[in-house]
Amino acid sequence: MVAIVGPTGTGKTDVAIELAKMIGGEIVSADSMQVYRYLDIGTAKATPQQRAEVPHHLIDIVDPDEDYSVTRFQEDAQRAIGEILARGRTPIVVGGTGFYVRAVLGGLRFPPVPPQWELRKRLQKEAEERGAEFLHERLRQVDPVSAARIHPRNVKRVMRALEVFEVTGKPVSAHRVHRLDAPSQIKYNPVVFGLTMQRERLYRRLDARVDAMLAAGFLDELRGLLQRGYDERLPPLQGLGYRQMLAYLRGEMEFEQAVMLWKRDTRRYAKRQWTWFRREPDVRWVDVEAFPNARAIAQHLQDVIAAEQHSC
Repeated sequence: MVAIVGPTGTGKTDVAIELAKMIGGEIVSADSMQVYRYLDIGTAKATPQQRAEVPHHLIDIVDPDEDYSVTRFQEDAQRAIGEILARGRTPIVVGGTGFYVRAVLGGLRFPPVPPQWELRKRLQKEAEERGAEFLHERLRQVDPVSAARIHPRNVKRVMRALEVFEVTGKPVSAHRVHRLDAPSQIKYNPVVFGLTMQRERLYRRLDARVDAMLAAGFLDELRGLLQRGYDERLPPLQGLGYRQMLAYLRGEMEFEQAVMLWKRDTRRYAKRQWTWFRREPDVRWVDVEAFPNARAIAQHLQDVIAAEQHSC
């Protein structure tokens, strides 16, 4: 199995598609936002044309108002990978949601705590009334390890961590650090590539991508979600771009300010992704600027994979 990870904007999708065509692969998306239908432009999904070239899995599988967790993703991804392998093809896990990638490749075990809907409603109300930082501070008091890992704006993960603590009496960090370490339990031996580039160049690329998303009709996409009746407080609509431009549509800020915040927060997200994946073991980093295009990068990855197989 192959995995391609790294910060947003480094070209993971294009490289993965080229590599899949070379090695007979199918792509398993590891992106916590691309699972949602109707969020297309703002999540930088592979286009319909790209998905026609290479099979993609775990894109557009739930509606924006459905609850979707890393536990469910782990189950869905493992099932998709098993089906791809059964067809004699190569699974290529692609994405920048580090926790999702680790859930598949690292064999994390998750606490068996089903959703506590009344508790979630109460926590959501507190977040709306008192702010995301208030909820995060409560988590810091009971589980400082998880609080250090979870960004204060990631209300969904903060709520889940508090939920596990209230149900089990133990911090979620005490549950999730366990991996499937016994050799008989490790299902995959992936080759993991991390795509990277000079930081300031990536930031300029991300700024340009925001402009391109707006030109491609992002605001129409957002208005369409609201017209379908989706509550703007739903977790998917608190994602990058959606949250900032909702504030513009509500008249809370000028268009230029909303775009500026979207770009700033995207750069900050990329920085957090770098930090996450730099800590992950066995990632083979590839400087995308050393190659002329996505196909050349994919050819390099294929060469590394072939050498790895030969050495085995």
